[in-house]
Amino acid sequence: MKKNPNKLWIIVFALGWFFDFLLWKKAPGINFAIFAMACLVAAFYFLLSDGLRPNRASLSLLPLFVFFAAVTFIRAEPMTTFLAYTFTLLTMSILAFTYLGGRWYLYTIVDYIGKYFNLLGSMIARPISFMADVRKEQNDGGVQPSKRNIWPVVRGIVIALPIIAIFASLLASADVIFGQRLTDFMDLFNLENLPEFIFRLIYIVIIGYALAGVILHAATESKDEKIGKEEKPLIPTFLGFIESAIVLGSVVALFAAFVAIQFQYFFGGTTNIHIDGYTYAEYARKGFGELVAVAFFALLMLLTLSAITKRETETQRKVYSGLGVTLVALLLVMLLSAYQRLGLYEAVYGFSRLRTYTHVFLIWIGLLLIATIVLEILRKERMFAFAMLIASFGFAISLPILNVDVFIVNQNLQRELKSWTKDVVDLDAQYFIDLSDDAIPTLVTTFQTPSTPDPVREKVGAALACIRHERELTERDTSWQSFHFAVFNADKALASIKKDLARYAVDVSEYPSRVVTPSGEEFPCSEYYYD
Repeated sequence: MKKNPNKLWIIVFALGWFFDFLLWKKAPGINFAIFAMACLVAAFYFLLSDGLRPNRASLSLLPLFVFFAAVTFIRAEPMTTFLAYTFTLLTMSILAFTYLGGRWYLYTIVDYIGKYFNLLGSMIARPISFMADVRKEQNDGGVQPSKRNIWPVVRGIVIALPIIAIFASLLASADVIFGQRLTDFMDLFNLENLPEFIFRLIYIVIIGYALAGVILHAATESKDEKIGKEEKPLIPTFLGFIESAIVLGSVVALFAAFVAIQFQYFFGGTTNIHIDGYTYAEYARKGFGELVAVAFFALLMLLTLSAITKRETETQRKVYSGLGVTLVALLLVMLLSAYQRLGLYEAVYGFSRLRTYTHVFLIWIGLLLIATIVLEILRKERMFAFAMLIASFGFAISLPILNVDVFIVNQNLQRELKSWTKDVVDLDAQYFIDLSDDAIPTLVTTFQTPSTPDPVREKVGAALACIRHERELTERDTSWQSFHFAVFNADKALASIKKDLARYAVDVSEYPSRVVTPSGEEFPCSEYYYD
C-alpha cells in the first residue's frame, strides 16, 4: 500500500460515495449488504495486493458475515434485523483485528475490549500516521512527490467549500441582488440544497477516512503477537481459597434449598397450578424474571471468583471446580424451571415477540452454562469468552432461521385451531397487525386454506385488510437499493387475495380505523401492548 498510497485513498473515498449512493434517503434493504460486501472485497484486494494473506481461522468468519448480511434484506422482524446488522459489523470488526493472526477464538473478554479500542484508535489516527510514514520513506529514498498529485487540490476544495458557503450566505443576506444572482448561479448547477451536499461530502470523507483506518489496522495490527496475557493474568489472583470456598459453598447451599423446596411445582405442570391460589398467569409470570437474573449474576460471580481466587494445591483446584460445577448445575435446574413456566404461559396466552426471544435465549444461556461446566472441568477457563461468543452467534442465527413472526403466527393459529369451538374464537388477530412483513405470506396462506374454520378465516382476513390499508397509506421507497425480499413477498401475497379482501370494508371515519367483516362484525385496526 505504501508503494501506491493514492490508490488506497481513491478507493476508500469511492466507498464513501458508494455508501451515499446506496443509503442516502433510501429505506433499508439490499443496500446495506451490498455496501458491506463492497467494503470487504476492497479490503481483501488491498491486503492481498500487499502480500498479506489472511489466516485460515479468520476466514472462518466469512460464512457468518455472508449469513448476517443476507438476513438484513431477507427478514423484516425488528429484533432479527437489528441483530443481523449488529453481527454483520461484529464479524467485519473481528476480521479486521484478527486478519493475520486468526486467534480470535482464544481472546478473553479483556482482549476483545482492548482490540475494539485499538481498532477505534486506528480509525482515528492510523491514516494520518500512514501518510506521514509514506512521506518519510519517500524523502529518505529521494523520491520526489508527483507533480500530478491531486490531493492538495482535493484538500483545498474540501476546506474552501464550507468557508465559501458561509460567506456567500452572509453576502446574499446583505444584498438582495447578489442573493438573486447567487441563486441563479446555483441553479445552473442544480444546487438547490447546497448545505445538504456539503453535509454529504463531509460524511463521505469521514467514512472513507475511517475505512482506510480499518484496512491499515488489519495490515499492521492483526498479528496477535501478544494475546490475553497467556502467561501472566491481567488481574493477579489475590483472594484466598477458603474465602472463595465459603462464598461458593453458601450460594450452592442456598440454591440447593431453593430447588428442593420448590421442586414439587417446578415441574408439576398444570396439576399444581393452583397451589396457594396461583392462577395460570401468576404461576407462569411470578419469579420468571428473578430466576433469569439469579442465573446471570451467579454466573458472573463464578467467573469473577475464578479469575481472582488462589488455588495453590490440586485438592483446592478440585474442591473449587466441584463447587463451581454444582453451582452451574443448580442454575440449569432454575433455568429449566423458568423455561417451563414460560411454556405454560405461552400455552395459555399464546406467543409474542418478547416471549419468543426469551424462549430462544433460555436455550442458549442453558447451553452456555453447560459449556461453563465443561470448561471448568477441563480447566480451560480462558475459553469462556469464546463460548459466550458462540452462544451470542447462536442466538442471533436462531432468530432468522426460526423466522420469529412466522413462528408466532403458526403457534397462535395452531393453539386456536386445537381449542376452537363454534361458539368461541379466542384468536387475538389484532396482534398480527403489528407483526412485520415476514408474517404476511403465512397469514395469506391460512386465509386461503379451505380447512381453516370460517370464524378464524374471517379474523385473519380482517387483520390482512387492516395491514393492506395501512400499507396503502404508507409512502414506500421503491428504488432498487431498498429492495427487500420480505416486502416483495408480502406485496405478492396481498395481491393474490385482493378480490377477497374487497369484501372487508375499511371505516376510517374515526381513529383507530375499523374493518367491517363480511358477517358484519367490526374489527379494530388498533395496537395493543404485549409483554
